[in-house]
Amino acid sequence: MNATIQTNLARLQIVKQKVLAALRKGENYELKTELNSEYKERRKEAVRRVIANMTVGKDVSGLFTDVLKNMHTDDLEIKKLIYLYLINYAKTQPDLVILAVNTFVKDSEDTNPLIRALAIRTMGCLHVQEVLDHLCDPLRKCLKDPSPYVRKTAVMCVAKVYDLSPAIAEENGFVEDVRRALSDANPMVISNAVTVLTEINEMAPGQNIWRLDSKTVPTLLAAINECVEWGQIAILEALAEYTPTTEKEAESICERLLPRLQHANGSVVLTTVRLLLKYEKYVHRADLLSQFSKKMVPPLITLLSSEPEIQYIALRNINIILQRHPKMLSKEIRVFFCKYNDPIYVKYEKLDVLVRICSERNTEPLLNELKEYAREVDVDFVRRAIQAIGRLAIRYESSADKAVKVLIELLQLKVNSVVQDVVVVLRDVFRRYPQNFADVVPTLCEHIDYVNEPDAKAALIWILGEYSEHISNIGNLLTTSIESFLEEEDEGVQLALVNSAVKFFLKRPQQGQALVLKALQTATEKCANPDVRDRAYIYWRLLSADPNSARAVALVEMPPVELESASLSAPLLEELIAELGSVASVLQKPAKLFVYKKTDKAGVPRDSEMANAGFDSAEGGAMSAGDNNTTGGIDTSNEGEPELLISF
Repeated sequence: MNATIQTNLARLQIVKQKVLAALRKGENYELKTELNSEYKERRKEAVRRVIANMTVGKDVSGLFTDVLKNMHTDDLEIKKLIYLYLINYAKTQPDLVILAVNTFVKDSEDTNPLIRALAIRTMGCLHVQEVLDHLCDPLRKCLKDPSPYVRKTAVMCVAKVYDLSPAIAEENGFVEDVRRALSDANPMVISNAVTVLTEINEMAPGQNIWRLDSKTVPTLLAAINECVEWGQIAILEALAEYTPTTEKEAESICERLLPRLQHANGSVVLTTVRLLLKYEKYVHRADLLSQFSKKMVPPLITLLSSEPEIQYIALRNINIILQRHPKMLSKEIRVFFCKYNDPIYVKYEKLDVLVRICSERNTEPLLNELKEYAREVDVDFVRRAIQAIGRLAIRYESSADKAVKVLIELLQLKVNSVVQDVVVVLRDVFRRYPQNFADVVPTLCEHIDYVNEPDAKAALIWILGEYSEHISNIGNLLTTSIESFLEEEDEGVQLALVNSAVKFFLKRPQQGQALVLKALQTATEKCANPDVRDRAYIYWRLLSADPNSARAVALVEMPPVELESASLSAPLLEELIAELGSVASVLQKPAKLFVYKKTDKAGVPRDSEMANAGFDSAEGGAMSAGDNNTTGGIDTSNEGEPELLISF
């Protein structure tokens, strides 16, 4: 029975394949008939259907000759569609493309500038060596065409010719023609010429085919006002690579580019900011530098009212800018407050920026705002908000009291995840100000039953040992913890218990003797972890041989914890500022780590290259605190960034 069913299914599959093949064959046959129809409208509709099939991935290369027959038409729409078809199948059928060359050449001399530009653009996009010989003469004429639209299209075609054959581009003087196009009367031709020369420089590294000089700069500055966004960005990119010859020239360039900061396009704004930041080292007048800094603030703030994706890019770039100018946005702190409908990735970046721009005079409104964030439902966001409160407390002593009050208020919410994070952060604050907050410890001990994560347990036990003299029921608390010593799987918690038991004994010998003996016996006789056993043996021998030495070791005054810098290293910061507004500034990694050119080998690890160049990753990370050097709760690391390889 089963064999019969399988046989029938196999037959049905074969029939299905035959039917589909017949349908496909029938569709192409029908298109072939329509393409050769004597009626213009039917041919036009057939071309549309061919392009539609090509767009969805169907193979219509068998209709190549039939499509070519329809090139001789005055209908601009049909020409565009056929040219698109030719570009798509030129590499697979280069011999047949030659049949269309005469039409291309004829169209390049058409009276309509749109058709002339379309013909020269398509010939360049075909990227076939056989067509290249026929392209030179039409291209030469189009580079001198009276229509600026044709000229700017022809200029872009030179880059494609150079990519296919640099020798032909040089021999025919196309590169020199593009250089001359920099003095064209039309700004779009100038911007395209800048783009092409920049690309040619990248195609031929070390040859220095074109270099921006002081004579060309005024032309570019005059043209930038009339270009579209892409042209403005191309000119700004070129100017960013230019080194002014004098301070006066640098000042003049910056002043003429200030209006670009008011542009509606975010990329134009960020590229202008990049250029101004680079030219700062050539300008020495304090009043001008202050003016430039003030002018950069409004456009950066405006970007935060865009779509979430643009906000994220703007915030990542602002983070880099603030490391060069920490006080630039200190008066705009409320702009960075998180909104209820912000995506989580935007909220994370806003938190980082808020902590970075916060000054001593505006910590109170920020602490109140962070307290609200810590009441939200997203656990990761709440954790970051609590860590931000701790960072502010450690950075500004005058705000520590307010920050600790906020943390205690959050602790009293008795939300499990909040309690864990608050305990870890309070441990770091206590280490920073060891004598200031002893009165808070009893309140903290009231919530010991809510502490269940290893990091939080280790932090709380460290606090118990450090402030044992301020806790009335310290013996009961430590005894309860030591009874579950072997149930603790985390090494950090076990080490913290041993340390705290010894501290309690040294501070209160009579009450702590039995407790420390039990802790050390459990750690040395029953614990499987060698590090914990070794620590217990060392303490036991110290206490037995020389209690004073044990006191010097266990009760030594620890250095106050410092907030580690979340800033980038100086070399990496300079490189990222030079790439502001690009993918590199969003990933906060140099472009050379994830972009490779055709001459490079794709996928080669570049970590060693980065290390050799002296670039360090962001000096984030968390603060370590406690005797066991466990990771603290204030996380400034930048983990989970995507690895990219982008080929051009």
